[in-house]
Amino acid sequence: MLMLIGISADFDPVHKGHEKLISEARKLADEENKKVVVYLNKGFSANHAPFFVDFEARREMALALGADEVKSFEGLHHRLVLSYSVPIRLKQMIDDGVTDYITSASIPLSEIKSKAQKFIDEGNFVGMPKTYKNRNEIRWYAINEFLGSKLKYHVTKEFNKEKYSGRLIRQSIIDNDMTITKDVERLLPKTTVDILQSEIDAGRVPGKRNWKDIYKRMNTYSRGNLEKIAYLNGNTINEIIKRRVYRDPESIWAAFRRSDYGPVMTRLAISAIEMEVTKKEVMDLMKSYEAQGVIPDNQKVQKVIDRAWYVASKGDEGIRAREANDKFRKENIEVNAPLEIEAGLNLTKFETKITKEGIPTDLYVDKNGKISVQFKSEGKKIKTNLRLPALEVTYLRYIMDSHFIPVSGSIKKAKRGFKVKVIIG
Repeated sequence: MLMLIGISADFDPVHKGHEKLISEARKLADEENKKVVVYLNKGFSANHAPFFVDFEARREMALALGADEVKSFEGLHHRLVLSYSVPIRLKQMIDDGVTDYITSASIPLSEIKSKAQKFIDEGNFVGMPKTYKNRNEIRWYAINEFLGSKLKYHVTKEFNKEKYSGRLIRQSIIDNDMTITKDVERLLPKTTVDILQSEIDAGRVPGKRNWKDIYKRMNTYSRGNLEKIAYLNGNTINEIIKRRVYRDPESIWAAFRRSDYGPVMTRLAISAIEMEVTKKEVMDLMKSYEAQGVIPDNQKVQKVIDRAWYVASKGDEGIRAREANDKFRKENIEVNAPLEIEAGLNLTKFETKITKEGIPTDLYVDKNGKISVQFKSEGKKIKTNLRLPALEVTYLRYIMDSHFIPVSGSIKKAKRGFKVKVIIG
């Protein structure tokens, strides 16, 4: 049997707060004859950024402080938000035989349970309020309870977060020309200092993004190609196009700020661009875990599609989107959202002449906010707005702005001219 420790931490790098957590886990493990197993994120952090210290070094740091084993979570945090990655990570732990989960928090377990209950009742873990302290710990507890997991939840008192902060430690080292200052050294176990210094000397710290590929994609991709990338919506894509050319990270961050993306979503979107993560890839990953019973019902792909149709339908009746969305979430309403839509085209006579049935099309939102289509026929690039009823326009726009539901299209012969058959999901 295993004991899980430190799930909510990336250990980047391992500081004395993490050392205390491992120590508390060690006590529990020794009392119950269990092993302390640390699960570390690999590739991208839970905040969707490259790691400052790579996995192997962080693994060494955890083992040096008394962990029996270190395992990894891979391929998740450049593809999924936390409300989807947490159930998947829980499933991996349970499958591994983990019996106990231990984390640190500034609030007691009773408060974590109280705040988690609303989300357990709704079965929806998206939109955890930013005002909540220890949101991540609340999310883990809520999802663990909702999924009926038998993992026992332990909470230890969190060290002063203003002082023992991985972000501040990393920033200090960078600001001091990759030097571990005496002030930072006091926050780190000696084993961490030794391993971290070796990594700095070897030039492996800090980890970096592949800005070359990010710049290339943001500077050259069409609206249709950007639309395929996960976590980019129509407004953001137009902002990206408008602000070209990108030559430095700050210009990229500015484009996302203008699109009202917060820091976490900006990092996730940049990671998706860097790794060229498509909406279809994210959707297929979600569906694969849905089939394993891991994703809560209210977060399933079809629920997202159904909610878009319901909110669009109610908007057609004059009901505000927020009101309709709240009603859908709370009342578990069943709808039959269409997964195919036929849209009219505005083609010239010449374009109609060279257009053929079956040609694949890219959908995107043009600079005026209208849903448009682009395709090639006989070497000519054709762009035009779609003609749709207001309800279907609203529905399709919700889908295209959903971050991970792909839309695709193909030309279809109509009685007069051509249409586009739009496939959702």
